[in-house]
Amino acid sequence: MNTRADDKPWPIQGTDSLAFQRQDTKVECGTLPTTGDITVELEIIYQDEQLVVINKPSGLLVHRSEIDRHATDFALQLVRNQVGQRVYPVHRLDKPTSGVLVFAMQPEIASLVVEQWRQRNIEKHYLAIVRGYMPEFTHLDYAMSPPVDKYAKHERVKPPQEAITDFTCLSTVEIPVEIDKYPQSRYSLINCRPFTGRKHQLRRHLKHLSHPIIGDARYGKGRHSRYFRDHMDAPRLLLHAWSLSMEHPTTGEELTFVAPLDRVLRKLMDDFDWVDHLPTALQLGLTTPPHASMDAYLRSDEDEEASANPQ
Repeated sequence: MNTRADDKPWPIQGTDSLAFQRQDTKVECGTLPTTGDITVELEIIYQDEQLVVINKPSGLLVHRSEIDRHATDFALQLVRNQVGQRVYPVHRLDKPTSGVLVFAMQPEIASLVVEQWRQRNIEKHYLAIVRGYMPEFTHLDYAMSPPVDKYAKHERVKPPQEAITDFTCLSTVEIPVEIDKYPQSRYSLINCRPFTGRKHQLRRHLKHLSHPIIGDARYGKGRHSRYFRDHMDAPRLLLHAWSLSMEHPTTGEELTFVAPLDRVLRKLMDDFDWVDHLPTALQLGLTTPPHASMDAYLRSDEDEEASANPQ
């Protein structure tokens, strides 16, 4: 294996076949919410009279949930206060997942956008760091039963539902550290394109492929997640919803929203020499510093599991 002058391994060159145009929109914000003594202003990617799109930080719930009974901040509440009116979620992201999150400004607009989801006319792309070397391309059509909600009473196992995802390996890296049973440890930077929207679809699909996402306490490998947390300053699930494309619900214009990477993911891109392998739109986003809110809720997924399930 070739190494650089600083003895860090060179990544194996992957593919970079995706390019999206970032939306740059200035937004005037209303009254801001506070967390304790800290003012929290989320990063707004796009806003007009019908839609508002944010870059959700890892660790922030979309709305109130039994997942974390102690949480006091929610994206729904923060966006409402920031834009000065009620907003309506049209989809969700897991608490530890960061990235593009769309809200409608009126309930009838929300219904129009949700119908696009039902018709599978919305295209989403995620960036993830996973264990092992992924193939250059993987198309996975693997049905899954919805995960049992441990907070719901009398929850029953439901029949499997169709779940389809395309995975593209952008680059790989090998580090000379024995974390599991091998003297070296291998990781891949991948793009995930889901065609269905099942709960935990990407996380479960990647577990099925034996390439779990780093930082995933529920479906991943604890030793690798702890190494990234303790030695690489990465205390989060390494999954980012970086792009969403849809039709504007009233004008029909094709919109593409791009969520820039947070500090944790930017550092890993630098550490592994992966910047040049990122999709073009994400590379362009590196020209400006990450938004301050992206660090406001950082907490490792393992810590989340421990707090939800105290021993």
